[in-house]
Amino acid sequence: MIKIFSIVTSLLFAISLASAAEIPAPKVVKVNQRIHALLGPMEMPTKDNQGYMVNSVLLIGDTGAIVIDTGLSDEIGAMLGRHFAQLTDKPIKYVINTHHHGDHTLGNAAFPGAQFISSEICRHLMLEDGPTWVSILESINQRKFPNTKIIAADTTYPKNSRTELTLAGINMVFWVPEAAHTIGDMMIWLPDDQVLLAGDVLVNQVAPSFRDAKLKEWIQTLAEVQSLPIKTIVPGHGPLMSKQEAAAMHQRMLSLYDGITAGVKEGLTDSEIRRKLDLSEWQKLHNFDEQMGNNINKAFLEIEADNF
Repeated sequence: MIKIFSIVTSLLFAISLASAAEIPAPKVVKVNQRIHALLGPMEMPTKDNQGYMVNSVLLIGDTGAIVIDTGLSDEIGAMLGRHFAQLTDKPIKYVINTHHHGDHTLGNAAFPGAQFISSEICRHLMLEDGPTWVSILESINQRKFPNTKIIAADTTYPKNSRTELTLAGINMVFWVPEAAHTIGDMMIWLPDDQVLLAGDVLVNQVAPSFRDAKLKEWIQTLAEVQSLPIKTIVPGHGPLMSKQEAAAMHQRMLSLYDGITAGVKEGLTDSEIRRKLDLSEWQKLHNFDEQMGNNINKAFLEIEADNF
């Protein structure tokens, strides 16, 4: 009986490992010789995609490589690492997290020995909210992830700052706005390449999440993006973006904000406002049904507070 139990346990363990190995592969897009975008699925996190939904970036420098955003688990991070190894044999010296959400940060554990970089507030929020994101990961997959650890940044940058520096021979600007998608976002501007690595401040063909957003500041940040001489944007989710597509996202956000503001000033409820809004452009986006109700409610509460 013990032997049978041992065999069954071994089989279940093997099945579990096989299941864990079925993370969808990213779409690898070569932006130029030293910039590669690894685009994840655009669907919401599920057991089928194991929570993999984020875009990551590999920058190949003179003296090493840099990774931007690492996925929702150490297993996703390791999968990305295998793809990075196919693109360069240089060691990954730096990992940059664009904000604290677990789908961008919980893969950090797959990159031991790297220097971790984020905004100051991102580091604080990772330490504060990280356990919640691990619980979300385990709930999605219905299993434990003992090797997924919260690894926050060694080096951080304050809000309302733009810091010019060179990492691994690559000139870059760390842009930390007042707030946007979260209160701890950081974008990376590569002036020599005219490429913006935007995190979730910009998303393409998917509905953005307002969950932790400051909408007024987000809209202002999107306006400021237009001042950069951008050739290519790597968004946090969805395909690569043009500057024109970023402008279209800014206009969608601004129109939505203005529409909800008008409804608040009329004394309408959020559900009454929703019935009056023109959401035709939003309805074209992936995950509209999953995101939009919560987005309108979040916007309503923020605007109502501002107008109280």
